[in-house]
Amino acid sequence: MRLIPAIDIIDGKCVRLTKGDYRTQKVYNASPLDVAKAFEDHGLRYVHVVDLDGAKSDHIVNHKVLRDIATKTSLQVDFGGGIKSDDDVRAAFDNGAHQVTAGSIAARHPERFLDWLAAYGSDRIILGADCMHRRIATHGWQEHSDTDVLDFIIDYEQKGAQYVICTDISKDGMLQGPATELYEEIIAKTGVRLIASGGISSIDDLHALQRIGCEGAIIGKAIYEGRIKISELAN
Repeated sequence: MRLIPAIDIIDGKCVRLTKGDYRTQKVYNASPLDVAKAFEDHGLRYVHVVDLDGAKSDHIVNHKVLRDIATKTSLQVDFGGGIKSDDDVRAAFDNGAHQVTAGSIAARHPERFLDWLAAYGSDRIILGADCMHRRIATHGWQEHSDTDVLDFIIDYEQKGAQYVICTDISKDGMLQGPATELYEEIIAKTGVRLIASGGISSIDDLHALQRIGCEGAIIGKAIYEGRIKISELAN
């Protein structure tokens, strides 16, 4: 299972939110690049970078931060937030993203997401399947739909999606454990490479996600709050 620390960005700074609520913003470091270098120094190979400013707007905002991390570290960057247009996808890859995560577009403009899958390949385009009470959420989790997350994933798997990041928003930032039962259901009923996100609070949570077959796990607040040390991830 891939261990993927998260860097969320607002105003060029490394922050964390709780349940996606921008009013809960807490700044952990003014330099996302320094955070990324610390991950790299401990032998980690991947990082999940989210442009939270972009997620609320109509385009990528923090492309410079993405470029700095991609060019000044060896980390493979999965980038999301603000991916709304063909120009945004090109900008993300041009600025060094290894993979791009798109969620809102997949929910609201499926034909555009499918075009990206065809153009860049299912190994480079990740389906973002973020949900609250199983219902898909979009636009930085500020809007909610009536689409069930499992139906959403199954539909896109049939259309060629291979990688999925699934966040149970009710778990995100709460440090009370991930949505293991939901992930078990997704793994049992699909063949996607599932990346778990939200709620991870301990090394035990990571072992549990590995046991059920997750391809990767995104770790955020647990690192920044000291619940999981980077050295533990390195081990």
